[in-house]
Amino acid sequence: MARRRSRSEANIWPGFVDALSTLLLVMMFVLSIFVVAQFYLGAKLTSVKDELAEKDSELARLTDRINELAKQLGLAQSEKEDLQARILALQDTLTQKEQELATLGAALAASQSAVAASAEELEAEKALTEDQKSQIATLNAQLAALRRQLASLQEALDAAEAKDKEQQAQIENLSQRLNAALARKVQELQEVRSRFFEALRAALGDRTDVKVVGDRFIFESDILFGSCSATLGEGGKGELNKLAAALLDIQDDIPPEVNWVLRVDGHADATPLGPSCLALFDSNLDLSAQRAISVVQYLHSRGVPGRRMMATGSGSDVPLVSGYSAASLAQNRRIEFKLTER
Repeated sequence: MARRRSRSEANIWPGFVDALSTLLLVMMFVLSIFVVAQFYLGAKLTSVKDELAEKDSELARLTDRINELAKQLGLAQSEKEDLQARILALQDTLTQKEQELATLGAALAASQSAVAASAEELEAEKALTEDQKSQIATLNAQLAALRRQLASLQEALDAAEAKDKEQQAQIENLSQRLNAALARKVQELQEVRSRFFEALRAALGDRTDVKVVGDRFIFESDILFGSCSATLGEGGKGELNKLAAALLDIQDDIPPEVNWVLRVDGHADATPLGPSCLALFDSNLDLSAQRAISVVQYLHSRGVPGRRMMATGSGSDVPLVSGYSAASLAQNRRIEFKLTER
């Protein structure tokens, strides 16, 4: 009997050693997979940051080109207006000269009539006629010069209009490229928001009192605050620490020209405040607003820039679910977080 018991104990020990070895191999395999995943994710994040920097540089270059073309267009329009003013002035001068020419023509006709009436005044009339002819020749030469200047100015005006059209086409092309670049930036913000949500989901785990509705993360107020209180509890601070860490991790990936903001909305249930609560808050609206402000202040203390956050209170005006059951009221007492543009 003793020999059989000793043999049984000896048979157990190798099996235990094999199980322990297998467990160690499994743990080493899992650790290897974790290290490879960490290396891949680090390389991917570096690639995303480099691509964003390159797109920011291209956007800045396009913006500078648009500003330069806009400046050139302003100068061309000023030159065009100056040429039009000169043309109007020359046209007025031309009209005046034509009037003078008509007056001289009338005087010439009168002089010719006077020659026929009086032979004695013929020489004087001839002298007057020669003088008027000289004036007419001078006026004709001036008119020809004015017409040449007018044609030159018209050519310059046509050239300016052609240049204006060309620059307008360039500006439209650059505007389309700029709009496309901005659209890409908006898409990048959507991608960053998705990454923020995924990181926050991973940090919060499978909590049933934290949910995603559309583009918002929703915390039930009971996680963060006690009854009729706007002071964060220790458990609530721990959950907000996870949110702050996720936001700080992705904020450098948001394009700098996107004026993003984390909107913190406080909501209360439809239950009227009791006497003891009314001693602290004026209404459910006041309570919800003070809770949103407490959350923003705490996130600011954890490093989130104050200019990137906005606190609002909605009281019980925007319930998440209908009904007055305990579960419904708990869901309507909530803090909503939304990453959006200001």
